[in-house]
Amino acid sequence: MTDSSSEGMERRTSFRLDMEKELVDIVWTDEKGKEHNKKIACLDFARGGLKLDCDQSLPVNTAVTVVFKSANAGNQKLYGKVLRSVKQENGWFEIGLILDKDA
Repeated sequence: MTDSSSEGMERRTSFRLDMEKELVDIVWTDEKGKEHNKKIACLDFARGGLKLDCDQSLPVNTAVTVVFKSANAGNQKLYGKVLRSVKQENGWFEIGLILDKDA
C-alpha cells in the first residue's frame, strides 16, 4: 500500500486474528505495588494490540504482561499497556491493550 495518508486506514487493513476466546495469563502490578495474575479470554489479536475479556476493570496505562501458553514447554510473552477498559452489558470489561514496541 503506497498511500499512507491515514493511520486509521492502515489499522483497519492490518492483519487481525480472532482468538476465539483463547485463555491467556495476564500479570500486572496495581497502584499499591501488589502483583496480580489472572487467566482471561483473548478475543482479538492484531499487529498493534490485543482485545481481552476480563471480569474486572484495569486502569488505563497499566503495564500488563500477556502470557500465551503453548503445547510445548515454551511460553510466548507480550508486553503492553491498557488503552481502554469498557464495561459491557454483561458486567465484564473489554480491555484494549496496545503492545509495547520496545519489548
